[in-house]
Amino acid sequence: MVLASLLRQLLRMESILAALDFSPVAASVLARATEMAERFGARLWLIHVAAPEPAFVGYEPGPQSVRDHRAAELREEHRTLQRHAEELRERRLDATALLIEGPPVAKILEEANRLGVGMIVIGSHGRSGLARLVLGSVSEGVVRRAACPVLIVPSLGAGGA
Repeated sequence: MVLASLLRQLLRMESILAALDFSPVAASVLARATEMAERFGARLWLIHVAAPEPAFVGYEPGPQSVRDHRAAELREEHRTLQRHAEELRERRLDATALLIEGPPVAKILEEANRLGVGMIVIGSHGRSGLARLVLGSVSEGVVRRAACPVLIVPSLGAGGA
């Protein structure tokens, strides 16, 4: 435990931010972040960045049924995130869930800075070529601009087992 305490001091590991997108790699991201939080005795922030409402980004809001559907999706995402945090608290971890709307890279970095986390844990979908060019890479954007270490958890299709 002395080594973990020393490492925590050296790496500022009092808190860890796990970026969850509810894709297949999210379970591995949560597992790695949980492992790190347990090992370092760190607080764990679970963040999900939801796509912004169309009306907030200059699009027409669409019919009420579309808005109702989006609201239901956000409620379910919030419940899922809260459920993960509650399961971690049952394991005696200090875990807090955050659901935020906006551009993923910017919001992850804003929250990491605001919370003063010592590490960000994020998944990679393993896209390459045209898919990466068109869709971008959130994990790459976070790595390039983060002020703290970033642990990237690869998807199984990204060269993993």
